[in-house]
Amino acid sequence: MRIISGSAKGRKLASVPGTGTRPVTDKVKGALFNILGSQIEGATLLDLFAGTGSVGLEALSRGASHVVFVDRGHRAIETIRRNLATLELKERAEVIRGDAFHFLKHAPPERRFDYVYVAPPQYQNLWAQTLLALNEKPLLSAEGLIIVQIHPKEFCELQTPNLRLLRERRYGSTLLCFYALSEQAAAQG
Repeated sequence: MRIISGSAKGRKLASVPGTGTRPVTDKVKGALFNILGSQIEGATLLDLFAGTGSVGLEALSRGASHVVFVDRGHRAIETIRRNLATLELKERAEVIRGDAFHFLKHAPPERRFDYVYVAPPQYQNLWAQTLLALNEKPLLSAEGLIIVQIHPKEFCELQTPNLRLLRERRYGSTLLCFYALSEQAAAQG
């Protein structure tokens, strides 16, 4: 695992010990950031179920202004902090050890992110629960995106009146789903 581009390009990342996390592959991460392009520069990102923090770290390397990493695992939090220190990116990051749903429920309503990355443990329906929670409290800026990383077999249609599915991209056994605010939710701002 490494940083693909930006100020920390080529630098290796520490992995979370054990088998509890499934880091995003360089191929999928590269495809994601090709889609986001230069829009990541100056953006804010919320990395839920952050694991190693690979996506948030890549965003910081590519010029994101601030990333909030949320994970409940002690080893994951230690790994994220170690990676931030190694890459010298910790000034633009906030690391929170806690449950993603607790964070979503208690985040101040005025707090907004340009991107929310959701990559929970597979086959536990956590992605759907997270998306439903984000539907109730999107935390997105007007032009923001929620990006969900799941196995393609996990995907199902959800009733999210405040969010709309823009597109899906499949990379082998990984599916990225991109959600934005519905027109009605964006108008309510």
